Amino acid sequence: MAGNPKPIRILCLHGMGTSARIFKSQTAALRSKLPPHITFDFLDGPFPVAPAPGTDIMFGCQGYYAWWTLPATPEGIRGAHRLLDDQLAARGPYDVLMGFSQGCAVIGSYLLYRAREAAPAVPPLPFAAAVFVCGGMPLDALADLGAEVSERARAVDALTGRLMRERAGKLVGHVERRRLDRVRPGVGLWDDAEGLVHDPARMPEMGDVFGLDFTAMPRDLRITIPTVHVYGGKDPRWPASLQLAYFCDDRRLYDHGGGHDIPRTTVVSVRIAELLLELEREIQGR
Repeated sequence: MAGNPKPIRILCLHGMGTSARIFKSQTAALRSKLPPHITFDFLDGPFPVAPAPGTDIMFGCQGYYAWWTLPATPEGIRGAHRLLDDQLAARGPYDVLMGFSQGCAVIGSYLLYRAREAAPAVPPLPFAAAVFVCGGMPLDALADLGAEVSERARAVDALTGRLMRERAGKLVGHVERRRLDRVRPGVGLWDDAEGLVHDPARMPEMGDVFGLDFTAMPRDLRITIPTVHVYGGKDPRWPASLQLAYFCDDRRLYDHGGGHDIPRTTVVSVRIAELLLELEREIQGR
């Protein structure tokens, strides 16, 4: 952009059992590829929890947090939305919200509940775009909003969650056996495809996105702001990422080829940076 570009502020919400500090580390390579007028703030969730499997090994001893405790309930999810509203009011304005894993669930469900609430009872949305990294939509929030959540959707959700925890848990075993070559981010942890319920080369049909029928979804349950969806073809939670993407009307998709993480390779970092710059151009042009 010519001249002095308008600052773009991005608020980042981490995954369950991690922290603002960890999300900042996970995005360091990506952020290094962006111009200085794009800035990032990182927020800790309100609930101290145990670290996600292997997180304490990868990032050292520190606090670990969540946006709600498990099992997820509509009350817990709405509590996270109220916290988000408070933070947006206190620290904003922001142009973009960016989430990883559970952070995506906070942002996505926030947007769907806002879509259901009738204007002018609610103020305008306090951000213009969203970035989702390896995240999904809480099924209990969808049911609370009146969407049909099939038994198959719940079975896929439970299975992929278990597989993801098992894959991440292997990190601990690698360290205990001193297989440090397999501890580096993106190396080996997600290569085992056994049990995966998806084929990353095939996009699901609208009528069956891993148990969600988007042809029968309530018409007002849509995310209409521009979105970017980054996910990994080796991530057991790939189905959840696609379910979230199918709620979004103006979406950009990118499979980074890895697992439930943010690879720090130059190729991946440059591509995600390019997507953020495309998002910037779209929201600046509105």
